[in-house]
Amino acid sequence: MTEAALRPRLAALLTQRRQILEDLDRSLLVALVAIVGLGLVMVASSSVAVAEQSGSGPLHMLLRQLMFLPLGLLLASLVLGTPLARIEAYAGPLMLAAVFLLLLVLVPGVGREVNGAVRWIPVGPVNVQVSEVARVLLLVFVASHLSRHAEAVRHSLRPLFSPALVLGITGVLLLAQPDFGALAILAATVGAMIFIAGVPLGFSLGISTLGGLAGMALMHASPYRLERLIAFRDPWADPFDSGFQLTQSLIAVGRGEWFGVGLGNSVQKLFYLPEAHTDFVFAVLAEELGVVGMTVVIGLYAFVVLRACLIGGGALRSGNLFAGLLACGIGVSLGLQAFVNMGVNLGLLPTKGLTLPLMSYGGSSLIMTLVAMGLLLRIDYEQRRASRAASQLTRTRRVS
Repeated sequence: MTEAALRPRLAALLTQRRQILEDLDRSLLVALVAIVGLGLVMVASSSVAVAEQSGSGPLHMLLRQLMFLPLGLLLASLVLGTPLARIEAYAGPLMLAAVFLLLLVLVPGVGREVNGAVRWIPVGPVNVQVSEVARVLLLVFVASHLSRHAEAVRHSLRPLFSPALVLGITGVLLLAQPDFGALAILAATVGAMIFIAGVPLGFSLGISTLGGLAGMALMHASPYRLERLIAFRDPWADPFDSGFQLTQSLIAVGRGEWFGVGLGNSVQKLFYLPEAHTDFVFAVLAEELGVVGMTVVIGLYAFVVLRACLIGGGALRSGNLFAGLLACGIGVSLGLQAFVNMGVNLGLLPTKGLTLPLMSYGGSSLIMTLVAMGLLLRIDYEQRRASRAASQLTRTRRVS
């Protein structure tokens, strides 16, 4: 293709990108930038001791997180530039890709085992946590399926067979890793999306009850999950074994008081608190920035979740069911994961290996959460564009 032929296409692409940037939700962007920026600061602070012990330098974890950030932003920008109709058209293949990845990680010699769990696939110098990828892809599939059967799900449970089957297969594969936390968040999110889609309240309560009973059965069937539940009730009964993580986290939170001990001055991150830069980064933040810092972080997450639900609600009211369900699903998933992580750090919930999205160290979580935020911003952009077009049409009719 000649240069003369490429120029018009390049100009059109640049114009489209400029329009997208002009129509982005600035307040949502500011909140996301604040969370990511604060997350980088806390990764640097909480990982100093671990990084130095590994011999890679005190900022090793921060540098790796900074390596993942541009990739996440690139993928998010690609998603932001892709029409929702095209994304919905590939919902089926995306679901198959998610199941394939969950199967692939369990193949001997392919998946990497860490602390008894096989959740990662090595790709060059990095490890991809497949559950993080699968959860976003499955949300697209569920939103697409529910939107296509919107009328039927209000009167029958038959259209829910396909997502239930996919969720069942996914659940078995996640438990085989094992990754009970990812399964719990995914199941709760899908349940919320089904309710928002218009499934009768009685059916929704029945599905939720069955899901809760299944979760309790899985917890009692696994000795280590049951041990975590027992330790959560009274972590001080065995503070040096089953209750060690929770007691150390509570000590960190208690030391922070109102304004914290100062950024970088945490003591608990010095090999007292396990996984200080991943699962318990919120506890280190509480120790260094106090109640004030925790309140700011909770407020930022609450704002993002609220904006996601408002965007989804607007899409649903305009008749775009796929966009509305997907936006609500993204908001619920982010909110649930943040709530569970913070609840664990504060001793309100049993210990569960879930990171704090956009803040904890981890490339897969950071990248896929940014991709999800790219989807959310795309939904908002298309809603704004449709609203503007409707307003212009109304003005034109009034003039004529």
